[in-house]
Amino acid sequence: MPLADYPRPSVTSDVIIFTLRDDDLSVLLIRRKLPPFQGMWAIPGGFVNIDESLEGAALRELEEETGVRDVYLEQLYTFGNVGRDPRGRVITVAYFALIPAPAIDPRAGDDAAEARWWSMYDLPPLAFDHADILAYALQRLRYKLEYSAVGFELLPEAFTLSDLQAAYEVILGEELDKRNFRRKILSADVIEETGGYRTGEGRPARLYRFREDAVAEVRARRLFP
Repeated sequence: MPLADYPRPSVTSDVIIFTLRDDDLSVLLIRRKLPPFQGMWAIPGGFVNIDESLEGAALRELEEETGVRDVYLEQLYTFGNVGRDPRGRVITVAYFALIPAPAIDPRAGDDAAEARWWSMYDLPPLAFDHADILAYALQRLRYKLEYSAVGFELLPEAFTLSDLQAAYEVILGEELDKRNFRRKILSADVIEETGGYRTGEGRPARLYRFREDAVAEVRARRLFP
């Protein structure tokens, strides 16, 4: 059959951006300016143009709605339940990114009424099926902690072991034994000392950084929890 004889669903590209702020896992959301779900909060994204890639559309929509640009994206999943969009048959390809907190300062663009960070553990009512998408994204993030160095992407270049443990605890939603955590992370051989220290109350804390030559994916080794 000719291609024109097949139905043509629309395709959108959405972007989930996680960061750590105030000892909490936050996600960037926009408040919709136009129907459907006008005034509700949603994941930044929009329709893919006929002449652009999925990732290109995601980056374009992200910049148009939040002012954020130059973010490395990883494809998350494709969501295509019938009826997920009241305007018609719409399939969305979701991307996600992890960034250190000071890396971006979101501002609402022309296509959004507002852009701001929300706690992943205290979200507002969301448009479309975006609550399900964010739940899946959090599950994927937790899973990646088990076999990769993904937690480092949420931290600054230099960090303490306490910083790293706090990041893992916030994402996993549970406390980790301090001695066991440090033993496992050091034996994984993915960090190295910077030679510097963070001073303040109590003893100076040794600073670490992620080793550039370390293997990011270590599937044979389940580190945490």
